[in-house]
Amino acid sequence: MTDGVNLSRRGLFRGRLSAPKAGIQLPWSVSWDEFVAGCTRCGDCLAACPEQTLIKGDGGFPTVDFHRGECTFCTECVSACQAPVFRPTTQTPWEYVAHIEAGCLATAQVFCQRCQDSCEQQAIRFSPLLGRVPTPSIHAESCNGCGACVADCPVGSISIGLSRGEASR
Repeated sequence: MTDGVNLSRRGLFRGRLSAPKAGIQLPWSVSWDEFVAGCTRCGDCLAACPEQTLIKGDGGFPTVDFHRGECTFCTECVSACQAPVFRPTTQTPWEYVAHIEAGCLATAQVFCQRCQDSCEQQAIRFSPLLGRVPTPSIHAESCNGCGACVADCPVGSISIGLSRGEASR
């Protein structure tokens, strides 16, 4: 690949003229560029995931879809993979955290706390407001980015992204 353009014949025939876009990467995976270079797209990690949250993303590379459920950090995807695309599981799995978006029911004054109820880390907190419905906030230091809140949100107003604020679903 040169300048983000896939110049391989296979990429040309498939109509792919650019590098695959990164979705939510698997826990403990190396940087996206290293992952794309090393991943064989065999699907072993997808089959190994007991939560079935892994899907084939852009270019056939595995990615996490939190609308299907949460990541329990079980390490099955890492164990199933033969390619050198994962860091040691003794390290932090990733730098993702939850982000509350504009369509949240609580911000529209509709009582809902499903995200808080689904968060085992207790990273989602609702601040009581006199005469108003409590609104959620994310305690980023407690959030492990598991995605349980994403699957549980009835209006899809929670995304998972890098802790620096780069949200993606």
